[in-house]
Amino acid sequence: MTPGERLDSFPYRHRLGELMSRPPESAPASLDLASAAARMSASGISSLLVEDGEGGIKGIVTERDILRAVARAPDAVAGRTLGEIMSHPLVSLPESAFVYRAIGRMDRLGIRHLGVTDATGRVSGVITARGLLRQRSAGLLALGDEIDAAEDVDGLRRPHDALPGLARLLLDEGVPALEIAGVISGVLCDLTERAGIIAAREVSAARGPAPSPWCLLVLGSGGRGESLLAADQDNALVHGGGEDGWFAALGARIAALLDGAGVPYCKGGIMAANAPWRGSLDEWAGRIDGWIGSGSGAGLLNVDIFYDFRAVHGDRDLARELRELALARAAGSPGFLALLASAMDSLNPPLGFLGRIRTEGGRVDLKKGGLLMLTGAARVMALRHRVGETSTAGRLRAIAGPARLALEDVERMERAQALFTRLILDQQLADLAAGIAPSTRVETRGLSPLTRRELKEALEEMGRLRLLVRDALTA
Repeated sequence: MTPGERLDSFPYRHRLGELMSRPPESAPASLDLASAAARMSASGISSLLVEDGEGGIKGIVTERDILRAVARAPDAVAGRTLGEIMSHPLVSLPESAFVYRAIGRMDRLGIRHLGVTDATGRVSGVITARGLLRQRSAGLLALGDEIDAAEDVDGLRRPHDALPGLARLLLDEGVPALEIAGVISGVLCDLTERAGIIAAREVSAARGPAPSPWCLLVLGSGGRGESLLAADQDNALVHGGGEDGWFAALGARIAALLDGAGVPYCKGGIMAANAPWRGSLDEWAGRIDGWIGSGSGAGLLNVDIFYDFRAVHGDRDLARELRELALARAAGSPGFLALLASAMDSLNPPLGFLGRIRTEGGRVDLKKGGLLMLTGAARVMALRHRVGETSTAGRLRAIAGPARLALEDVERMERAQALFTRLILDQQLADLAAGIAPSTRVETRGLSPLTRRELKEALEEMGRLRLLVRDALTA
């Protein structure tokens, strides 16, 4: 991308689930091509999914496939069936994937139709090239698929290094900072997934197949979809049991690949490379019970990281079971939730005498003094009401009714999160341009009077969170 070129932000703001055809049209493999063509024409569609006879999908036939079949053997085409000419397996992406992933995938493979899958892995729709807007920035649109094609550290590092430029372009296009954080988180999750795929292949070649099914999880801000440009690794593994050596090797290799790609090792050691962050469902159950029963600061920190997890690769049924288990344990422990709420007492918004914003070296840490308080409040209220949503905004909306939160309170918290995120992202991009490592500390000197006033109001709102949380826990 050349300097000054503008980016169409549409592919980075919309997910496939919003745009796919639903439900998809399918037909048995035995359907003849003439009947298939008539059905496609009558329905105004350009493809048919091919059923496997067991309730699933095994391939796809497009109008171009039928035209090619006619061109190659016009006299024999009448007796041919979908199963004979279909493309299989069906290339697909999940509903949660951003549109840029689909554009990159179709461009790399030279295809015009892409399956879309739901959380269970079943095909729930189809995306077509014809149905997507023509995009202007093919290089960046291919970023997601570049990750899918990566085979080593260098292949992973290139898309990671493109993140600041992508964030800058999206910000210039007026995309809200929280949506940009969602894109950054999506890329980081994709990088973690690909690292898991590469690592599993390498470990399997050296040690044989995995002793049981497993699932790779991204924790913390990545799991919430709220990462910015200073993110490190937070990941974990849940598996079906068996000897730990294979999973230890897998976790270590994943961590090394991500570090080489530019996602640094977690300073707190919260990585599947370390034994406390991998285990079977039974081991995780014991671990969670230990956190809940300990009442210690370390336990509370682990909850902070763990409960935001998102499954990125492997057996997602394991992740679903783990989430159900973890939510049930927390919701059934009112003393633990009260302890979580009281832990917020150690966090204070950086406001001094007469409400002035308190700084160190001219900067204010809006993660420590703002975002951590907000995400922590949303998390503990969500746990109280057994809400599985992980994003902060999603949690707030989901608990508004059960926790008897006023809509005005929810909206003020959403505005505060949006402001903190925008200011941090602006500062990170400015620091990177100046050769400074990005952080969550924002320089206040250059803030406009309006922004300064908005920031002060948002920080004051953080000061009221404790009372709001305590009221919500008794609802």
